[in-house]
Amino acid sequence: MSLVDRISNAANGNQPRQHSFAVAAPKRVKSALSDSFQQLKLSVHNRLFETLDVSRLENLEPEVAVTKVSQCINEILDEEKRLITDSDRERLISEVKNELLGLGPLEPLLWDDSISDILVNGPNQVYVEREGRLYPTKVTFNDNQHLMLVIDRIVAQVGRRIDEASPMVDARLADGSRVNAIIPPLALDGPALSIRRFGRRRFNIQDLVDKASLTPEMVELMKALVKARLNILICGGTGSGKTTLLNCLSAFIPDDERIVTIEDSAELSLQQPHIVRLETRPPNIEGKGEITQRELLRNSLRMRPDRIIVGEARGGEVFDMLQAMSTGHDGSLTTLHANNPRDSLGRLEMMMMLYGANLPERAMRQQISASLDMVIHVSRMSDGSRKILKISEITGMEGDMVMMQDLFEFVRTGTGANGKILGAFRPTGIRSFHANRLEAIGYRLDRLARLNEN
Repeated sequence: MSLVDRISNAANGNQPRQHSFAVAAPKRVKSALSDSFQQLKLSVHNRLFETLDVSRLENLEPEVAVTKVSQCINEILDEEKRLITDSDRERLISEVKNELLGLGPLEPLLWDDSISDILVNGPNQVYVEREGRLYPTKVTFNDNQHLMLVIDRIVAQVGRRIDEASPMVDARLADGSRVNAIIPPLALDGPALSIRRFGRRRFNIQDLVDKASLTPEMVELMKALVKARLNILICGGTGSGKTTLLNCLSAFIPDDERIVTIEDSAELSLQQPHIVRLETRPPNIEGKGEITQRELLRNSLRMRPDRIIVGEARGGEVFDMLQAMSTGHDGSLTTLHANNPRDSLGRLEMMMMLYGANLPERAMRQQISASLDMVIHVSRMSDGSRKILKISEITGMEGDMVMMQDLFEFVRTGTGANGKILGAFRPTGIRSFHANRLEAIGYRLDRLARLNEN
C-alpha cells in the first residue's frame, strides 16, 4: 500500500491492513479528543488531507516539506476564519506538523539536547533521562495505535519491520540515535519504545574533560594509544558512555588511513574522509536474507582496511575480530558490555564458547592476550556522571592467566552534597608494557611518573 493510500485510509477512518506512516486514524482519535483545541486540530488535520498533495511530501527536502505543511495549515485557518490566539496557532501548527512529518508527541523531546534517553512505556507513560537521572514527562499518545504508527515510521526509515510475527526490532534515527521497540504480545501493557539519543551535537574529548569524565593527562595517553596502533577494547555497563568514548577516540585516527566500521545499528559518527560504514541486516518476513556482524567482518578483511571498528562485540564475530587484530589489522577498536576490565576478558571467552569455539581454555586466552592491548573501563556513577574508572593494559600470559596492569584509575573518596561522587584520577606509576611503541610516536612516559609523584 502506498503512502498516499495509507494516509487516505487514516483520513477516512479506515483500518489499514498494516501499520501506516500516517498519524492515528481520526475516528479512533475522535473519542479521545474532548476539548476544543483538539477538535480544531482534528478538523485542520482532515482538511489537510484534502488540500495537500501528500504523495509529494516524501520526495521533498525536509525543510521544504515543513514549510509547505505550515503554509497549508495557515491557509486552512484563515479560510475558515477560526478565532485562535497566536500561541495556540503556533502550537497547533507544531503538533500537526510533528504528526505528519516527525515523530508526533516525541518530536519536542528529540530537540532537547539535555535529554539522553527517551523511554516510552505504553501510550500514557513517557520518561526521559537527564544527566543520568530519570524524570516523568507529561507527553502521551492518543492510544496504542498512535504509538504504533510512530514506531512504524522509525523502523521503516531503515528498512526494517515490526509486527506480531516479528515483535522486536533495533533501529536508528537519522542522527544515529539508537532505537529499540517491542510490541504486544511480548509487551503486556502496550508498545514499548526506547531511544538512546546522540543529539544534534556529538560530544568530543574536550567535552568529556569538561564533564570530569577524565583528565587531560588521560586524553594524552589515549591519543598516544590510538596513534601507536594498539588494539583497544572499551567496556562498561548500559548507558555508561562506551559508544561516546569510541567516537572520541576515533577522532585520533590519522586522516590518511582507511577505516571500516561494522555495527548492528549505525551509531558511530567519524570525521575522517576515508570511511566505509557497514550495517547488519535482519531476516526478512520469510526468515531469510540476514547478514550478521560476523559476515560483515569477514567481508571487511577483503576491503583493505587500515583499521576495523566494531560498534559492539556481542556474538560470533569475536572470533574474526580477534584474529583480525592479531594478523595485521592493529589499531582496531570495539566495545563490550562488562563490569570491569577483568570481566571483559571473561565475557570474550564466554562468547567464543557459546558460538562454537572448540578450543582449550588456554588457547582462547592466548588468542585474547595476543590480540588485545588495552582495556578502558567506563561507568555511569550513582550521581549520573560518567567516568573512566580504569585504563588497563594486557601484558601477556602467565600460566593459564591473562596478565593485566592498570595505568590510570579513578579513586573514589566519598560522597558529597546531593549524592555527588567525590574522588580523583591518578596514574598508578607502573611503566607501560607497550612503552617502546608509545615512545616511538613521541609520547613521553616520564609524564606519568611525574604525575604519580605529585
